[in-house]
Amino acid sequence: MLCIITDKRPNVPDVTKMTDKDRVELYKTIIAYGGTYTYDGKTVKHKVDISWNESWNGTVQVRNVKFEGNRLILSAEPAVGALDGKLRKLEIVWERAK
Repeated sequence: MLCIITDKRPNVPDVTKMTDKDRVELYKTIIAYGGTYTYDGKTVKHKVDISWNESWNGTVQVRNVKFEGNRLILSAEPAVGALDGKLRKLEIVWERAK
């Protein structure tokens, strides 16, 4: 599986002219990880093999699973955010296209 979550990514028209500030803003506006997963009917466990944040490599990210009609909702227990250090509750919603 591969998960990429972004928020208001800055446009960098020429990567050869990026500043350190540009790089920090790009890092702060994405979460990305990939690996294998298992599902037990209630939770999905993502075994992280590769990540934008090296400290996640080798970890297991647990998400609660809920189905509502055409929606799949994954949520995590409240945790301190890797990007801003604030306590947050992650919830990702997918809706089946018709």
